[in-house]
Amino acid sequence: MSQEIWINLPVKDVERSTAFFNEIGFHAVSIGNERAKLAIGQTTILLFPDAAFEKFTGAKTADTSHSAEVIFSIGAKSREEVDAFIQKVELAGGSIFGKPSESDGWMYGAGFADLDGHRWNLLYMDESKMPKR
Repeated sequence: MSQEIWINLPVKDVERSTAFFNEIGFHAVSIGNERAKLAIGQTTILLFPDAAFEKFTGAKTADTSHSAEVIFSIGAKSREEVDAFIQKVELAGGSIFGKPSESDGWMYGAGFADLDGHRWNLLYMDESKMPKR
């Protein structure tokens, strides 16, 4: 059985979302007429128009203005990378719901929502400060 996984994400405007993700430093390319492929490390996220997503899932898309269906967590290599990335998100039109901050003395992260309200978390973990069992 294949061990690959693709995440399918509904968006209102595939072209606009593709531009947003490229602007913040991801690699997104259009595939076909109305979809795009977003590559983050070894993970592939496919962007679909809401109507196409609803058709093949048989369900309505979540209203991200009132609820969160998932949060995508991405590892960062440093605190500075978190800060720089969040600045890119703001400039590209994303919204910040969790400003960069430290947690538990060894994690530093921030949360943002993309143009469609999907939530993302960028996190740097300083393993040298991580609690030992």
